[in-house]
Amino acid sequence: MAQPEIPQPEIPMSTIRRSNLPLSALRTFEVAARHLSFKLAADELCVSATTVSNQIRRLEKDLNCKLFIRRTRAVDLTEAGHSLSQVLTRSLNEVSQELARLTASEVQKVTLAVGPVFGARWMIPRLARFRKDNPNIDLKLVHGPRILNSSQMSTDIAVDWGYGSWSGLEASRLMDIQYAPVISPALLAEMGGLNHPKELARFPLIHQYDESAWQSWLKLAGCEGLKFKDETTIMDTNVVIQAVTQGLGVALGQFPLHQAEIDSGQLVCPFDIEAAPKRSFYLLSRPGARTQSGIRQVCNWLDAEAQNYINEAAQA
Repeated sequence: MAQPEIPQPEIPMSTIRRSNLPLSALRTFEVAARHLSFKLAADELCVSATTVSNQIRRLEKDLNCKLFIRRTRAVDLTEAGHSLSQVLTRSLNEVSQELARLTASEVQKVTLAVGPVFGARWMIPRLARFRKDNPNIDLKLVHGPRILNSSQMSTDIAVDWGYGSWSGLEASRLMDIQYAPVISPALLAEMGGLNHPKELARFPLIHQYDESAWQSWLKLAGCEGLKFKDETTIMDTNVVIQAVTQGLGVALGQFPLHQAEIDSGQLVCPFDIEAAPKRSFYLLSRPGARTQSGIRQVCNWLDAEAQNYINEAAQA
C-alpha cells in the first residue's frame, strides 16, 4: 500500500541572499525538472547523471527542502519542486528572449555564397531591399563555386544548384526553375524564324556545362536525337545569355530568372514548352547553424523572398 505523501515545506527563499543564489544548481534543477529525468538533464547539459544528482542534492540541502521524489527508475517533483521549476522556467525563458532581443539589435555579420546566375539575376536586384529589411545584418556576398560537401563550405550559408543532398550539410529547397529556348530577335529574323522545334537543327546551339539539359528539352518537345549544324559549350550561365543576346546561338533560358530579357524584348522565347530539371536551387548551411539568430534571419528572408518571387512569376 502506497504511503501518503508528506507535505513539503515552503522553500525559505528569504534566507537566501541574491548574491548567494546557487545559479548553476538552479539551472541544473530546471533542466531535470523539465525532463523529469536526471539522465536526460545530463545529456542536455553535457555532464554525467551523477553530477546532476549531486548538484540537486546539494541544492536541496542548501534550501533545506526536498525538490524531487526519487523512485527506482524515475523522479517526480514535490509540490515545492513543481513551484520552483515553474518560476525558473518562466524566468529563464524571459532571460533568453531578452538576450535574443539584445543580440538582434546588434549588427551581425553573415556570409552568403551564391553562384553567378543566382547572384546576378536574383540576389543583386534584391540587395537594397535586404539591407532595408535587415538593418542589423552585415551581409557579405561572395562568389560561390559548386559545393560537394561540408569541407568546401567556407561561408555561413550558400545557395547552390543540385539534387538536395550535400554530405555534412543541411539543405532546404529554395527555388525551382524551368528550361525553355531563348534567341535574339536579330538571329531569329536572320535565320528565317522558328515554327517547330525540329527547325532548331539549322540554328547554332549553345550548351551550358553539358548536353543533358538540351537533350531533356528536345525529348519533351518530341525531337529526341535531333542533330545540329553548330554547337558550342559555355560554362557560365551569364556568359551563355550574353552570347545569345549578341546573336551567337540559341540556348536554354532559366525561367523565371531570364524573364526580364523576354519582357524587355532583348530575347525571344519561340516555344512555350518548358522542361523541369531534376535539380533546384538549395539553401545550404552547416548542421545547427540556423539556430544562430543572424543566420536564421537571413535564411528566413531568403525563403520568404523566393516564395514571393515564385508566386509573382506564376501570376504573370
